[in-house]
Amino acid sequence: MLTNSNSSFSMPSTFLLIGIPGLEGGTLWISISFGIIYILGILCNCTILYVIITEKSLHGPMYFFLSMLAMNEVALSSTTMPKLLGVLWFGAHQILAVCCLTQMFFVHLLSGFESGILTAMAYDRFIAICYPLRYVSILTNVILGKIATVIVVRAIVIILPLPIMTGQLQYCTKNVVYHSYCDHMAVVKVACGDIQFNNVYGLVVSLSIIGFDLMFVILSYVMILRAVNKLPTREARHKALGTCGSHISVIFIAAVPIVFNFVAYRVVENTVSLSLQVFCANIYILIPSLLNPIIYGLKTKQIREQLLRTPRPKTVTFKTLQ
Repeated sequence: MLTNSNSSFSMPSTFLLIGIPGLEGGTLWISISFGIIYILGILCNCTILYVIITEKSLHGPMYFFLSMLAMNEVALSSTTMPKLLGVLWFGAHQILAVCCLTQMFFVHLLSGFESGILTAMAYDRFIAICYPLRYVSILTNVILGKIATVIVVRAIVIILPLPIMTGQLQYCTKNVVYHSYCDHMAVVKVACGDIQFNNVYGLVVSLSIIGFDLMFVILSYVMILRAVNKLPTREARHKALGTCGSHISVIFIAAVPIVFNFVAYRVVENTVSLSLQVFCANIYILIPSLLNPIIYGLKTKQIREQLLRTPRPKTVTFKTLQ
């Protein structure tokens, strides 16, 4: 049995990550698939970042948020995938408690960043469509910096108590985490003491970040639809909504697994298998990191043109000898 010999009530020195419970028979194919998706996601996001950084015409508000999203996707997937692949490939189940809490902090912190960035992108689309003539004057570099600061500070303030409270729980002799990474709820369930406050605070975190951001995004798009309906021609309405297509797709991809995980952990926990919960938790991190840059690369004309542009060979002229 994977347990720790420490009989005290303090946090054990190490935890043991199971991986994906119940899917041990498909470990090889799961690990290969996850590894390929992880590598492709990093390459795609780095490509988007390179294009935005090197092309001056893309140094605008929308691409500022897109570059933030790309960097966040690389960081978020990198907080979990190397350890998961180590568990699946080499049986490296053990993780130091301090590393587990650190991983927990960054997984939830970067998830909070992603939610905030997507909300900021909704605000960007709102300004672009409802106030097109004032777009550049409203979203100045100073304002963009303030928005980025709010996203970072908000997430840190809200997420930081999670690992601190988790480290104060009583763990008896248990140290087996039935998950592939140190998710807050998965580690809290290992504790043998009262975890009600942790559950309540976890719910508050979900509602304060995801709930608020989702309401803001919905409100933004209600205002966008009202503005679009006032446009004189169908072509103009179609063009305006077309600029939101990428953002809507990305929100949908991110929202579905988030809602599933929230419902699975807190509403219908006993009716959803643990293997499905853990598998979807990994999909929530992996799939957006791969699909988001692909969606923006295909749907954003300026980025697509830069990706398809090939350098032209320089023409050499020869002067004839007289």
